[in-house]
Amino acid sequence: MEKARTAERDRDTEGRARNARPRDGLGRPLPYGAHGVERQPEGVVRTPAETVAEAQALLDAGKPFHAHEVFEDAWKSGPEEQRALWRGLAQLAVGLTHAARGNVTGGARLLRRGAGAVEEWAAGSGERRPYGMDVAGLARWARELAGRVEGDGSGGRSVEAGAEAPRLRGAP
Repeated sequence: MEKARTAERDRDTEGRARNARPRDGLGRPLPYGAHGVERQPEGVVRTPAETVAEAQALLDAGKPFHAHEVFEDAWKSGPEEQRALWRGLAQLAVGLTHAARGNVTGGARLLRRGAGAVEEWAAGSGERRPYGMDVAGLARWARELAGRVEGDGSGGRSVEAGAEAPRLRGAP
């Protein structure tokens, strides 16, 4: 028999269910009342240049979960022909998030999936450096990191998100 809920669900201003618990820098929920990292606003429409710059700043700060939300906004609000690019970049950021959280298998899988997605988008579009981003370099970074987090088959290891952050536009 299922217990009845005693508290109402958290809701956003439009009434949609949203978890209002604070989160840490990797997006993990913390107990209510705990001090967390400011959440990334959802549904923000940015130019592609603003998206890349904001995502890079978040990645550099060790907040790949938050960078994923920026890419997700671009994926959902951008032109149809670019959605696969932004979705692939979101997968790379989530892969780094999982790898930093210690989810070796999920992190490696998402890093490889994102690498394939951005490469496939670049091949189909003919664009190798959309908005100055180094697609080939990002795919290499993701596959190399996936291999390192998996380690030698002994369970792998987590990584420090800020230290492993990719350079979206290549070397500075």
